[in-house]
Amino acid sequence: MKTVPVSESKPSEGISAAELSNRFGQFLNDAIAKLNDDQSTVDKLNQQFVKGELSDVHQLMIASEKASLGLELTVQVRNKAVEAYQEIMRMQI
Repeated sequence: MKTVPVSESKPSEGISAAELSNRFGQFLNDAIAKLNDDQSTVDKLNQQFVKGELSDVHQLMIASEKASLGLELTVQVRNKAVEAYQEIMRMQI
């Protein structure tokens, strides 16, 4: 997942809410696709390891940890989004 520091981010002036929404949606789709790719890589390495085709166990462990951290980060982001939604729903108008 590629992150952009706040200082390098472009100002949002002149960009419509719909465009920002589309960009955010695309960012989320890309992040989920990258997470899925990481999981697929770990599955392939596991299969190679089981068959005895993979001699470097470190490669499997590093890929497994990367996928695990990515999944953990995704769950935490989801939890924060749900918390924010619930907080907005509790606001009194």
